[in-house]
Amino acid sequence: MARPSLALFVVAVFLLTGCAWFQRVEDKPAQELAVDGMEALKEGNYKTALEEFQKLKDWYPFSKYAILAELKIGDAHYHLDEYEEAVVAYENFENLHPRNEAVPYVVYQIGRCYFDRIDTVDRDQANARRALETFRRLQKQFPDTSYAKHSAEHIDKCLKSMAGHDLYVGLYYLKMKHYNAALHRFLSVVREYPDVGVHHEALQFIAEAERKLQETSEEN
Repeated sequence: MARPSLALFVVAVFLLTGCAWFQRVEDKPAQELAVDGMEALKEGNYKTALEEFQKLKDWYPFSKYAILAELKIGDAHYHLDEYEEAVVAYENFENLHPRNEAVPYVVYQIGRCYFDRIDTVDRDQANARRALETFRRLQKQFPDTSYAKHSAEHIDKCLKSMAGHDLYVGLYYLKMKHYNAALHRFLSVVREYPDVGVHHEALQFIAEAERKLQETSEEN
């Protein structure tokens, strides 16, 4: 009698093991994934939360819990300090659900992703500018929300950081005897950041830069 083929052997094993080779882990219900994800998020297990919500989003894209997953994926990334990934998740949520009640929170969180990365005044202020733009958009689009109110103090810090940067650069130019460049920076502080606590200091440096320019002109 002919020996059974390899294919028949595989089929026999498949039937005897109850299809264990092909059993899908995604049999875990959407609701259970949502509950487990929220619990992990609450307990600070952000990697686990991210995994649960990503499964929920991938396995049950048409579930009523899918929107929750999209939002909480952003939160998990944020708490993991994965700010770029968080911004992408939050922006995707806003684009897909522009009328959802969570959008003000989402815009606020986008701002926080930039705000939390504001560096010292001697460094590039790109994150401060992006945070400022986002928080101002939040105040314009959703002025009556608590998130708009919370953003006010963040806006103040953004402005202070940007003003401090211009002051720092101006002082550098002053030290290097680039008096025109220094004067330009100090004037920008006075014009663009009049109410952040460095106005008086900037005026003093304006006077000094103008005096140095006058002295240089007289020498020539």
